[in-house]
Amino acid sequence: MSEDGCGHHKSIHTVTPSARGCEDCLKIGSPWLHLRLCRACGHVGCCDDSPNRHATKHFHAAGHPIIEGYDPPEGWGWCYVDELFVDLPDQTPQLGPIPRYY
Repeated sequence: MSEDGCGHHKSIHTVTPSARGCEDCLKIGSPWLHLRLCRACGHVGCCDDSPNRHATKHFHAAGHPIIEGYDPPEGWGWCYVDELFVDLPDQTPQLGPIPRYY
């Protein structure tokens, strides 16, 4: 267990973001509010305030526990399993300007 109480730090990797926006919203033409980056695989999904909550859906489907606040770059991590904010070893650079969809 780490200092912040999360036991899933080994799942945090340096990743390449999967899209310049919510990967799943882009496929269906849906809007999003903020983006979350899976630090296990790089999936970019939308936050829980977005209509489709794709980041949380990715967690339930893939079991990858830790996301990063990605757009805007927020510098925090969240563990879905432990329901805690976690310290990330780094912040993932964006692939370029993220289109606004809200």
